[in-house]
Amino acid sequence: MRGFIGSIVMIQGAVGFIGQMFFDGAWGLLPHWVELPSIAYVGVFAAGAALAVWGDLDKKRRQKRAESGAA
Repeated sequence: MRGFIGSIVMIQGAVGFIGQMFFDGAWGLLPHWVELPSIAYVGVFAAGAALAVWGDLDKKRRQKRAESGAA
């Protein structure tokens, strides 16, 4: 679940940054709730990436633990 939520957060950060830097305004859901500077969207992207990596590493750790427990 962390990986999925992390992916959504990454997308929101990316489209917010791209929309604000290269077009008229930020895109996505975040601009409907808060106004953020461009660098904050990069931070949102990084937080989403960290969440996605954390979820993936946790899933791999659980799989490894299940394989070693079954053997």
